[in-house]
Amino acid sequence: MSRTIRIGVAAEGVSDYEVFHAIIAAMMPNQSFVLNLLQPEQSIAFVGAGAAGPTGGGWRGVYEWTLLLRHRAGRLNDDTALFGAHDLFVMHLDAEVAGEDPANDRISPIPALASVLPCEEPCPPPSATTNRLRSAMLDWLGEAALPPRAVFCTPSKSTEAWVVQICCPDDKDAKKASWECRPNPENRLGQQPKKKRFSKRQDEYRSRRGMIAAGWPALIARLSEAKRFNDEFRAAVVMLAR
Repeated sequence: MSRTIRIGVAAEGVSDYEVFHAIIAAMMPNQSFVLNLLQPEQSIAFVGAGAAGPTGGGWRGVYEWTLLLRHRAGRLNDDTALFGAHDLFVMHLDAEVAGEDPANDRISPIPALASVLPCEEPCPPPSATTNRLRSAMLDWLGEAALPPRAVFCTPSKSTEAWVVQICCPDDKDAKKASWECRPNPENRLGQQPKKKRFSKRQDEYRSRRGMIAAGWPALIARLSEAKRFNDEFRAAVVMLAR
């Protein structure tokens, strides 16, 4: 495919954007693409502001973004504005979101989510939880099934499980077979040897785009949710060429 592929992504945070940019480059090494951060707002994300736009960041920001979509279009497949500007759409939630109980949150409850969250299942396998989380994501988007031009990304337990395993290859925890089931993998970033330590910041992740892209082929051989995203994204790209 010679033309530039336009991809929109609704993610939990701006650091996730950097990971997606790197792995999409790895999946399409000979294909030009533009990756637009729809959530959090790209205009906010790239001026270094502390805010994450009107809908906020994290999984709640993604949820609020889907409410705006539903108000505008009714459901994802009918969002002509989104698909008119983009060839593909990626929606991201970390698997750890399945453990949230927003209906009973003391600070900011969301009663409307009582029927879908929490939905966490015993791990392994990671897919027991991510399958249920994906059903919740479909519900948020007003769909019974994902449209061909849309892809879910549900890292277990979070995107940092991918980052740590690629960028911290000597980490003993990340080498364990149970790594995808380990809560809070981001904690390992600050527990590396001092010279290799880095934080979950957009600039830190952006500086490691090349490393993340280079490590993607090996990662999908080890982590099931990485392989799932790899296979489903590639299949969506193939559909574009038909």
